[in-house]
Amino acid sequence: MELTTPMYELFRDSRSGNRIFIKRDDLLPFSLGGNKVRIAQAFFDDMRKKNCDVMIGYGNVRSNLCRVLANRCFQEHIPCYIICSHGEQEDAETQTGNSRLMELLGAVLVPCSRDRIAEKVDAVMEGLAGQGHRPYYIYGNRLGRGNEGVAAGAYAAAYREILSQSEELNVAFDSIFLPSGTGATQSGLICGHLLNGDSTKIIGISVSRDRERGTEILREGVQSYFCLHGLALPADADSQICLEDGYRKGGYGCFDDEILSCIRRVFQQYGIPLDPTYTGKGFLGMMQYLEEHQITGENILFLHTGGAPLFYDMLNAGLLRPSV
Repeated sequence: MELTTPMYELFRDSRSGNRIFIKRDDLLPFSLGGNKVRIAQAFFDDMRKKNCDVMIGYGNVRSNLCRVLANRCFQEHIPCYIICSHGEQEDAETQTGNSRLMELLGAVLVPCSRDRIAEKVDAVMEGLAGQGHRPYYIYGNRLGRGNEGVAAGAYAAAYREILSQSEELNVAFDSIFLPSGTGATQSGLICGHLLNGDSTKIIGISVSRDRERGTEILREGVQSYFCLHGLALPADADSQICLEDGYRKGGYGCFDDEILSCIRRVFQQYGIPLDPTYTGKGFLGMMQYLEEHQITGENILFLHTGGAPLFYDMLNAGLLRPSV
């Protein structure tokens, strides 16, 4: 599958002089696109290497990764189980476009509260093993550790693509912004940046975790990637981790009118769909960060990580109607 996606200048900010570019990983040609297409491919390659025959994913009902995993499993006739959590204000019956697509694709959705994830992973893994299967859990062990380097590898490779395209555009990026959730995409970009030794700053806009916890997860992802590939970790690796947690709007899945207004404006002006869980929060956070830090005259890249079903969730709910 060809995984190269377009990159182009979106606009030039007349006040700051910043040139804002965008890389459209939402246009990856499988399962409505998004960064999770690359990451799911990395997990499938690892699953085959380990000779497993059942895929087990975990995520919220909004999870883009779980949608893509379910699609790949259906395509390759592999049983797929998704341990699916819900938020504090939601119940096990809450549905989104992504969860409906998982069901369409034949995935078995296993409802789970956020405080019982490890027990549910154990139960599903043991049940499948008892049936003679060799289950593969995308995050490694019951506590979600062990596969950080696998997932990071997807965007360590994508970083080379970004470098090649920046050369074609004859532009050097001062910063790359992206919405940062599980941390796999950002840790992969950091790995690519460290391997290349360039001066670009990778800035994650956290959509859920606080800076302390999120930074720890990013550090684990970077270290795991270098260990997995037998590479020496650069001494300055920790200093390259930048996660901004001031734009979370209350946490994962939370949003407000400011985010909806940003999503509406970007679609109206540029025809690009964003969503309130990931990319809308990331794009708005980027623009506010640039203003708050008085950044001027720089070349900025925004990585669009996808999430089309979540855009349509908002559209169908009437939340993107024109402002009066």
